[in-house]
Amino acid sequence: MTTTTLKSLFGYKAWANSELFDLLVKLPAEHADALHTCIRTLNHIYVVDRIFRAHLSAEPRPFDATNTKDTPTLAQLRSDVEATDAWYLDYASGLTASAVNETVSFDFTDGDRGSMSREEILLHVATHGGYHRGNVGQVLKSIAINPPRDLYTKFLHQSEPVRRQA
Repeated sequence: MTTTTLKSLFGYKAWANSELFDLLVKLPAEHADALHTCIRTLNHIYVVDRIFRAHLSAEPRPFDATNTKDTPTLAQLRSDVEATDAWYLDYASGLTASAVNETVSFDFTDGDRGSMSREEILLHVATHGGYHRGNVGQVLKSIAINPPRDLYTKFLHQSEPVRRQA
């Protein structure tokens, strides 16, 4: 995998998150329970993103579990997610070809030891987020709201319209 691909994946992740938050902010009040479920799921993604960010940065883990006890507001979570997405995009953009294969050792929140290459961590963060955005999409479908089309191909064609002419 190239650093260009990693940068593209994190651009996609930020775009998909933004589209989802744009929809969630418009949910009618009668869907408060579903919105709460969506926020809890998105908060889990954020917490895991921050944990792996700490591993990549050799910093202390900011959370001891994969979600928080308290539920943030949608506005606060969006701000936190946007900042974290920007960090990952910057990190992926600055990663050297030799650094992607470096092994990072860490402790999981359950206390088990782990090690992954920087590339594997980044792929985990990207795919983990997509998996759980899909969970949020299912919650939205259960209340008859169509989720955004969370597709890498859609992101590529929107961010690089010339690809539609190829």
